[in-house]
Amino acid sequence: MNEIKDYLKEERNQPWRVELRKSIKSKDRIDRLRVHMPEADPTIRNKNFNEVNKGLDPEQAVFEAGRCLDCANPTCIDGCPVEINIPKFIKQIEAGDFNGAAATLKETNSLPAVCGRVCPQEKQCEATCFYSISLKKDPIAIGHLERFAADYERNSGNVSVPVVDKSNRIKIAIIGSGPAGLACAGDMAKLGYHVTVFEALHELGGVLKYGIPEFRLPNKIVDLEIDILKKMGVNFRKNFIIGKTLTFDNLREQGFKAFFVGSGAGNPTFMNIPGENYNNIFSSNEYLTRVNLMNAADIEYDTPVISGKNVAVIGGGNTAMDSVRTAKRLGADRAIIIYRRSMEEMPARVEEVKHALEEEIEFMNLHNPVEYFADEKGRVNKMRIQKMKLGEPDSSGRRRPIPIENSEFNIEIDTVILGVGVSPNPLIPGVMPDLKISKWGTIEVNPETMQSSVEDIFAGGDIVRGGATVILALGDGRLAAAGMHKYISEKVKVN
Repeated sequence: MNEIKDYLKEERNQPWRVELRKSIKSKDRIDRLRVHMPEADPTIRNKNFNEVNKGLDPEQAVFEAGRCLDCANPTCIDGCPVEINIPKFIKQIEAGDFNGAAATLKETNSLPAVCGRVCPQEKQCEATCFYSISLKKDPIAIGHLERFAADYERNSGNVSVPVVDKSNRIKIAIIGSGPAGLACAGDMAKLGYHVTVFEALHELGGVLKYGIPEFRLPNKIVDLEIDILKKMGVNFRKNFIIGKTLTFDNLREQGFKAFFVGSGAGNPTFMNIPGENYNNIFSSNEYLTRVNLMNAADIEYDTPVISGKNVAVIGGGNTAMDSVRTAKRLGADRAIIIYRRSMEEMPARVEEVKHALEEEIEFMNLHNPVEYFADEKGRVNKMRIQKMKLGEPDSSGRRRPIPIENSEFNIEIDTVILGVGVSPNPLIPGVMPDLKISKWGTIEVNPETMQSSVEDIFAGGDIVRGGATVILALGDGRLAAAGMHKYISEKVKVN
């Protein structure tokens, strides 16, 4: 972080940046209103899987970039888990150097087009923007500008590939092609390592593919980001299950010197209430995977998925929002969020909640399911719900939901989707008895290096955090790459 800020002190005094600052007075920059991202009509978009956000055009991007004050102390970087040089790429956009801005993003972020779409900038870089902290005004639309630069470069046909060092011929294995694994792979490739990513599924991208719907993150965007990694020399193997296809020892015998585990948190959490095993009750993981990865929404495919008319989604996070908005697009007359806390306590992104409300999603806040009922064929047809009230804050900092006695009532429902959380993938801990695991099933690591109790195994993302954002997973992957490089370098010296 200090290296970036030291660099910025020199960078911000370059003639072109000085001229940009002089071209518009600070007061005029501050008086500008934040641009609004164009969106598809909610009454049309809730019937298809086309992307909701349309992106900024060049004029909008330059105008928004012109709000940036190019602070001497860029606090926005403090909020970025991958330490993007935010002032530099924004000033490049203001100067019209859009491809240069994209190249700057890729210096530290392997997936800028992805992060520009799905990362919670409002809680990270934008939350630490000078506008937010000191002026109490809308922050610079850093996420919108990140997406703009990445999309502009892709559409220009002149996509830059990050420079990689000369090959050191040392083989590194990445387990899982989700955001943490891709970030680690990108950084290790830049350092000259021979990197192979092993993916259990038939498609690359991990949660970016199976967990996030097309209307938020089109699969083609993920594929294009992965293509850049391939051009950097990263190898990919699909349909590979560590411990089943080959073991860690097998890979060590093949010459792999270190491993990064980014296998995610794919195990759904259930509530263990009566009737939860009836038909047409899904976890969000299963439901979204069938639609996002197995094309269940496409009539040309025969992937089975229940498209109910009265769909209840339990939970208040991003996964629950993705599920309920997907159900609406699959033809639900009523698509309902049932969440035990208030709207203010919802962990979902503000944008996701806004889009859901616009798309005619119903919200039943301060309610919680207590039992399910089924017809003679075992298909869910009703659920009993209990009203809740908020008590004192719990360990999460949010007010604890408390059941209200004798407040239960029934609603008719034909599909239920549980989006109440996930737990870490147990596969790797199951085949590595020497790996230290927490009581929650996550891999324990040194937080500074992401190194596990097995010296050549590093880990990050949801398998360590138990469920987090894309950008935090990317940050873990980068931190692990630095730790892995240090470990290998020291080992080579000793040997």
